[in-house]
Amino acid sequence: MALHASEHPLVRHKIAELRDVTTEPKRFRELVRELATLLGYEATCDLALEPRTVRTPLTDARGYRLTGTIGLIPILRAGLGMVDGMLDLMPHAEVWHLGLYRDEETLRPIHYYNRLPDGRTIQVSLVLDPMLATGGSAIAAIDVLKRGRDVSGPRIKYLGLIAAPEGVAALQAAHPEVDIHVGVVDSHLDQHGYIVPGLGDAGDRQFGT
Repeated sequence: MALHASEHPLVRHKIAELRDVTTEPKRFRELVRELATLLGYEATCDLALEPRTVRTPLTDARGYRLTGTIGLIPILRAGLGMVDGMLDLMPHAEVWHLGLYRDEETLRPIHYYNRLPDGRTIQVSLVLDPMLATGGSAIAAIDVLKRGRDVSGPRIKYLGLIAAPEGVAALQAAHPEVDIHVGVVDSHLDQHGYIVPGLGDAGDRQFGT
């Protein structure tokens, strides 16, 4: 549907710190979590609400609650770092797991683990992965997600930190109905499929490997 690249000053500030080669794994993980919260706030501005009445110390007041089931799907392993930031916003969200890794020779995703629910009614599914490089992992994840359930009603969104134009174009071509929310779109991919200027391997930098 649409590409949303954040222009929030806090996102820009934290993305710069995230890129810095001197940022240690502990701080890197903190930044991933913080950015997930900020970007998640922007990505969830259209969640459905239902009215409710609450009792204040003085009187009744009209309010709202989120309605429907929200699923968080981190792509293992780098996507795990984004989960806690999203759960800070939505503690009631369900967390599923999907294992994909990129073959360094072909740059194609290899699917090795799937803990997605079958036959569930999900209103919004948020696919979490810090880097949208070639787009292969995001496309494969959404393919798997769609195969498991009826996609006529539920909405799927992609949430990442840094994207390459090539990955954005590939994801939009494969799944044009999926909204893409990222912190920034970088210049290009290099010959090895890494985002430039990027930040290196997000999984390695989170986990110190």
